[in-house]
Amino acid sequence: MTMESIISIKGLRKSYGTKEVLKGINIEVNRGEVIGYIGANGAGKSTTVKIMLGLVTDFEGEINILGQDIRSGDISYKSKIGYVPETAEIYENLTAKEYLTFIGELYGMDYTQVDEKAMKLMDLFGIGDVYNSRISSFSKGMKQKTLIISALINDPDILFLDEPLTGIDANSVMVFKEVLERLAKEGKTIFYSSHIMEVVEKLSSRIILLNDGQIVADGNIDELKNTSMASSLENIFNQLTGFNDHEDIAEKIVAVIKGVE
Repeated sequence: MTMESIISIKGLRKSYGTKEVLKGINIEVNRGEVIGYIGANGAGKSTTVKIMLGLVTDFEGEINILGQDIRSGDISYKSKIGYVPETAEIYENLTAKEYLTFIGELYGMDYTQVDEKAMKLMDLFGIGDVYNSRISSFSKGMKQKTLIISALINDPDILFLDEPLTGIDANSVMVFKEVLERLAKEGKTIFYSSHIMEVVEKLSSRIILLNDGQIVADGNIDELKNTSMASSLENIFNQLTGFNDHEDIAEKIVAVIKGVE
């Protein structure tokens, strides 16, 4: 089967002042892949995603998304993208209906179509009863579900998800995982970033590990385990990022809590 490149990143570099955050990233992502994009805080994960989304424009290198050079000035590729950021600004004075229909119309969808679709998705995520309520009255999990629906509403070809499961109940997490698996089978490409290694390991068809602005691992979980001789993604992460002090630090924290010198 011929692989179709959906995201192509070549020689990506980005600096903030004198600090180089990305140091020559090269990634090819094919249609239908679920990419687990992981790394420690400050490794460059969010910067990579923000550049691909066009939120950060000052960078070196070449990026093509859906066959389009994102430097071209043509932003039509964005209509085929869904995005759930780690920290999102959501218009809390709006009702869910107002917010979701607004997002849908930004994507060029017909108001009646997006209204009907949003209402059905709210119902399926278990929050249909608050469709006409102001988002300011929602719990954290309800707000997160609303953000997820806003990212799915336009049936995107690419989903960028940054800690999408924050605050969501266990049943909805299972539903969302199943949704992602089915979307990938239908040819959707998913770029998933999380600090919850177990979730990344289970969901991802391919894992890319970033450390200090460079890719230090790229492959499926079995390949990474065989290469590193580690038993889990968490152990692989600790091994490749050089963080092996978690047990010692935890022991010292407990000692402080207990008042033991």
